[in-house]
Amino acid sequence: MAAKYDVLGSRAPRLDAPDKATGRARFADDLNLPGQLYGALLQSPHAHARIKRIDVSRARRLRGVKAVLTGQDLPPILYGVSPARYDEEVLARDKVRHVGDDVAAVAAVDLETALEAVGLIQVEYEPLPALLTAEQALAEGAPAIHDLFPGNLCAEVHQEFGDVAAAFKQCHLIRSGRMVNKMQDGAFLEPNACIAEFDRRGNLTLYSSTQAPHYVQRTAAMVLGLNMSQVRVVKPYVGGGFGPKAAATPLELAACFLARRSGRPVKMGFTREQVFLFSRARHQFFHEMKIGVAKDGTFLALEHRCTLDGGAYSSFGIATVYYAGSLLGGPYRLPNMRYDGWRVFTNKPACGAQRGHGGVIARALFEQQLDLIAQELGQDPIALRLQNTMQAGDVTCNDLNMSSLGMRECLQAVGDGSGWRGKRGRLPRGKGIGMASGFFVSGAGYPIYRSETYHATVTVKVQEDGGGVKVLTGAAEIGQGSDTAMAMIAAEALGIPLRDVRVESGDTDLGVDLGAYSSRTTLMTGHATKEAAEDAREQILQALAEELGVVRGRLSIRRGRVKIAGGPVDIGPLRGRYLKEHRGWTDQPTGRELSFREAARVAYLRQGTIVGTGKYKPPPLGGEYKGAAVGTSPAYGCSAQVAEVSVDLETGQVFVERITDAHDCGQAVNRTSVEGQMEGSVSMGLGEALFEEVKFDSKGRVLNPSLGEYHIPTIMDMPQMKCIVVESNEPNGPYGAKEVGEGAIMPTIPAILNAVYDATGAVIDELPLTPERVLAAIKKAGQNKKGGRRKG
Repeated sequence: MAAKYDVLGSRAPRLDAPDKATGRARFADDLNLPGQLYGALLQSPHAHARIKRIDVSRARRLRGVKAVLTGQDLPPILYGVSPARYDEEVLARDKVRHVGDDVAAVAAVDLETALEAVGLIQVEYEPLPALLTAEQALAEGAPAIHDLFPGNLCAEVHQEFGDVAAAFKQCHLIRSGRMVNKMQDGAFLEPNACIAEFDRRGNLTLYSSTQAPHYVQRTAAMVLGLNMSQVRVVKPYVGGGFGPKAAATPLELAACFLARRSGRPVKMGFTREQVFLFSRARHQFFHEMKIGVAKDGTFLALEHRCTLDGGAYSSFGIATVYYAGSLLGGPYRLPNMRYDGWRVFTNKPACGAQRGHGGVIARALFEQQLDLIAQELGQDPIALRLQNTMQAGDVTCNDLNMSSLGMRECLQAVGDGSGWRGKRGRLPRGKGIGMASGFFVSGAGYPIYRSETYHATVTVKVQEDGGGVKVLTGAAEIGQGSDTAMAMIAAEALGIPLRDVRVESGDTDLGVDLGAYSSRTTLMTGHATKEAAEDAREQILQALAEELGVVRGRLSIRRGRVKIAGGPVDIGPLRGRYLKEHRGWTDQPTGRELSFREAARVAYLRQGTIVGTGKYKPPPLGGEYKGAAVGTSPAYGCSAQVAEVSVDLETGQVFVERITDAHDCGQAVNRTSVEGQMEGSVSMGLGEALFEEVKFDSKGRVLNPSLGEYHIPTIMDMPQMKCIVVESNEPNGPYGAKEVGEGAIMPTIPAILNAVYDATGAVIDELPLTPERVLAAIKKAGQNKKGGRRKG
C-alpha cells in the first residue's frame, strides 16, 4: 500500500543537528557585537524589604563603567505576562519582594569591571517580615507583598459544572486525597543571555535566549516607549526553555535600558544561581480532591481545591491557577466538576509556566485516586479508565471539544506493550507496576493579551532559480524540532524533497508567532506554514498551466516532479528554454516529467519572485463562563504510560526500571522527534517525581542553586523506554497533526506513584519521592503489607 505522505511521518534528521553536533551552533552567549559593553545586576539579599536609599556614586566613578541605572532612572511602568496582572518593575523602586529581586544595573567595558561596580553600590534596606509559605501569606494581618493585591491573593477561581452536591448523593463510592509537590526549576542547560543594541535611528535589536520572541518584543516596546516596529527580537540557538523563558525578563529589559543610556551594545547573562533566583518555573501546589463514582465505576463527580504558592510576582500565575482545574475536564467523561483555586504571593522567586503548565500535579493526584478507586471496586485500573474514556466528538463539562481523541488506543497500547496482564498482581514484593493517563492542549486558544491577532504568520519564498524554497517564520526553535517540522510540512505541501527546504526562524522581522509554549507550534505555526506553501504551489502551477495551455486542475507536484493528468502535453519547448538558460550546468533535468525547478523557474519568469503567505488563528472556542478561555484549544493530545519500579524496602529508594508510553499526536510529522519529545517528557516527569526540589532557608535564600545540588535525571537514572506513537488524525491540525511537547509529561508522575503503591502498599501524597519520605510511608502502611490487588 502506498504511503499516505511522502515526507510526513518519516524519520527526518533534525535541521539543527549538524550545527549542534559540531559546535557551530551559536547561542546568545556566543554572540558579540563591535564596541559592546557587559552588564551586571545588583540583586536583593533580602526576601522582603523597603529600599530606603541607593548610592551609586562610587560605581559611577569606577574606571570603565559606562552606565549605572536604578529604578528611579527608569519610567514607572509595570509589566508582566497578563495585562490584568502587571506587577513587575525592571528594577525595584521602593521595595524588594524576594532574594534576587533586581535593584540596579551596570554596564562596563568588561564583566569584571561591571561586577566590581555592582559591589560598590550601597543600598539601605528596611527589612520586612518574609512570608515564605502560602499559609503565612494568607494569615490574618500578614503584611501585603503588593499594595495592588490585598490579602496576598494574586488570583482566585471558583467554578462549578453540573450539580456536584447532587451527584455525590448518587455515588456508590467517594474517595478523598491530597497531593503536595515542591517548587521546581526549569533546569535548562543554557542560562538566560542577551545582547541589546540601538541603531542611530533609535531602533532596538535584542538578541535573546527566549522561547517567545513576540512577547519579548511587545513587552520591550511597551516598557521602553517604542512602537513594536522599532523593536526587533532575534532568537539564536536556545539551550532549552520548558516554560520559564516564555516571557520578557528583567535581564533583557535592563540590557535594553543600559544600551540606550550608554549608546553602545550591552551583553548580559544570568549565572546558574541567578536562573534559580529568577525562576518562573513550576509552582508548589497544594491539591485536595474528592472523587465520586457509581457502583459500576462510572465517574460521577469531582470536587477539587488547590492553593498555589506563586512567589513574588504574577508571571503566568493567573493562567496556572485556571489550568490546574480546567485540564481535569478530560480525557474522561466527568459530568459534574467543582474547582476552587487560589494563587498566593509569597516572598520567594516567582513561579510561572513549566512543561505541562498547571496540570501536572493535579493530574498526579487525580490518577492516583483513580487507581485506589479501582482497587476498592475490584476493577483493573486500565479497564476502569477505558470504561470512562471520552471519544472524538465529545465535549467536556467545561466546554472543551474533543475533535480527535486516541485515549482508548493509548490505554490499549500501553497495556499490550508493557505486558500488563501478565505482571499486574504477579510481581514479587518490592516490585510494582502502575499506569496513568494524561491530557493537554495543542496550543492555547487565545493569546496572553486580549487581541484578535493571528497566532502565526509564515512566508514561503521560492528561490528565483527554482532550486528550493525558504520558510520564514517567527516561530521559536528551542530544541523541540519545530524548524524541522515546518520544513517537512512545507515540503509535503509543495511536493518537493525535504532537502530543498530551508528555514529561517525566531526573528520578529520574519512574521508574527506567539512563541514556543502550550504545545502550540506544530498545530498553529504548522497551519500557517502549510497555507503559505500551498499558496506558493498554486502560484507556480497556475503560471505553469498558462505556459503549457492546460487547465490548472490537471497539474500537481509530487516528489519534486510535475504530474499532468488527462493525456500527454508537449513539455519540449519549455524544457528547451530552461536548458539553454543553464548551459554548462551538470544537473540538467531529464525524463518525461518537468521538475519542480523548471516549473518554479517558469513561474518566476512570468510573474517575478514567488512568495506564498500563510496565517493561523483558532476559531472562537470555549464557553461563556468566567475563565472559559483558559484550557481552550483547537485540539487536545492525550497519552498513557505504564511504569515499572523496584523499591528498596530497607532504604525507601525507588528505581524506575521501565516506562511504556503511548501518545496520540494526531499525525506524526517527524516520528523521531515525536519519540524524542515523549522521552524528554518522561525524563522531566521522572525528575519531578523522584528528585527535584528547590530548597530555601528561613530567610528565603535558595540553598541548592546549581545543577550539582539540584538533582535532575541523568542517563544513569533513565529507565528502559518503549514509545508507541498513536495517530488519531486531528481534523483541526495541519495534515491531522497535534501536540506532543507537553502532554506526554502528564502520566509520568502518577504512573510512578501507582507503581510504588503496587510495590509497597504505601499511598504517598507528597513529592518528590525521597528515600526518607518513601520509607516513612512504607512503615506507616505496614512494611509487610502488599498494595494494589496483588494477592497470590
